[in-house]
Amino acid sequence: MRIEYHRTLIADTARNDAFHAALKAVIVPGQTVVADIGAGTGLLGLMASKLGAKAVYLFETAEVAGVADKILKANRAKNCHLVPCHSTEFDDRLEADVIVSETLGNYALEENIIDTLNDARRRFLKPNGRIIPSAITQFVAPVIAPRIDEELRAWGRVGHGLDLGVAQTMSFNNAYVRTLAADELLDGGKSVAAWDSIDLTRDAKSARKGEAHWKLAKPRTVYGFAYWWDAALGNGVTLSTAPGAARTHWEQLYFPLLQPIALAAGETLNVSLRSRSSEEAGTHLAWTATHSDARCKQIARQALDLDKGYLP
Repeated sequence: MRIEYHRTLIADTARNDAFHAALKAVIVPGQTVVADIGAGTGLLGLMASKLGAKAVYLFETAEVAGVADKILKANRAKNCHLVPCHSTEFDDRLEADVIVSETLGNYALEENIIDTLNDARRRFLKPNGRIIPSAITQFVAPVIAPRIDEELRAWGRVGHGLDLGVAQTMSFNNAYVRTLAADELLDGGKSVAAWDSIDLTRDAKSARKGEAHWKLAKPRTVYGFAYWWDAALGNGVTLSTAPGAARTHWEQLYFPLLQPIALAAGETLNVSLRSRSSEEAGTHLAWTATHSDARCKQIARQALDLDKGYLP
């Protein structure tokens, strides 16, 4: 267990405050039963307890469950019940008024929040119960700054008459956790597109697909794509990993291009993104960019896939 990772969660005040506000809005003291799925060291479950929940069931696995158990005891949280297994493995009866799950990653779906909440909602949630988060929206924007692209092209600058192009191609078939500034994005980030919206209050597919396109008003060179997400926690509370949003332990993702795309005014850039996530197979991501002229005739196409850049 990486306790240092859990420290970064505890230190994330934007995250913690958002979930506290969302829980406070739905907990009726002495009445509400809460299920905290992926409880970590127990912070959100303890928040629910302090807010007056009748009972809190905290689902967590492996070594961190032992840490959570000690923390619950240290806080004398008698209304908190640790369940040391994944929620999908729990077969006993549970009727929750609220299900909360902070199982979000830099790529929103990498911790399998869709499948986890599909299962929990069907088996644990009372009619008219609440899910936190209730929705996730995924965004993409073209990156017009060469900073990260130049970083990834180190393979081609090694010199000494050596060709490391195979490794460089693998590098570009990866997604990178980076902090991007608004001025590194097309139109200062104003040309962001929502390529996927997920309603977590009903069954959703863990395989996702979407696309976005931009018609350029003036010439620009695009080096890759920035990705971020917004999570709706309910009652107007939103948690976002967008550039310019309150800083969290999450960052944006950068999806590279094999070669920068130089677009003239009136030309179009399109990107399609695909992902699938599961507990067994992990997360797979792929993205395809196409460049079309002013008459919508395709000039070039680049297809990238995380599987092509992965070393087991």
